[in-house]
Amino acid sequence: MEQEGKNIMKKFFITSLLIVVAILFCSITEASNWKTDFEKASLDAKASDKYMLLDFSGSDWCGWCKRLEQEVFSQDAFKDFAEKNFVCVLVDFPRAKEQTKGLKQQNQDLADKYGIKGFPTIIILSPDGEPVAKTGYLQGGAREYARHLEKIIEEYKAK
Repeated sequence: MEQEGKNIMKKFFITSLLIVVAILFCSITEASNWKTDFEKASLDAKASDKYMLLDFSGSDWCGWCKRLEQEVFSQDAFKDFAEKNFVCVLVDFPRAKEQTKGLKQQNQDLADKYGIKGFPTIIILSPDGEPVAKTGYLQGGAREYARHLEKIIEEYKAK
């Protein structure tokens, strides 16, 4: 009986450890190459002459935001395209994830500035910070989304 109790505790510990590792891996994957400090991202965009992609998201509760992350942002086809063309900023409004007071205020100020009414909303800014376009979730996956963003940039440059 004592051995059975030890086996149950061992299984519980291993399962718990695997869950923690999975959560950490997912958090790291989601956050890779995405900035949260808008001012720093703006300086990076200007210095590198890249456009900015602002993802206004409810990352832990918004179904369409989760789909956009899963189908587009987490895919290599999008990551490769974004690395060459964008400084990506996650402007997140989570319900369960902790954020600093400063980050919450920054995100709310950005939502007010760009008139965000729902999630996900994607704002594209020029390297100088000028608004270029507003878009959101689109079906078709990472390659199609990259083409969509590329077209937005081309049309802006043609003006």
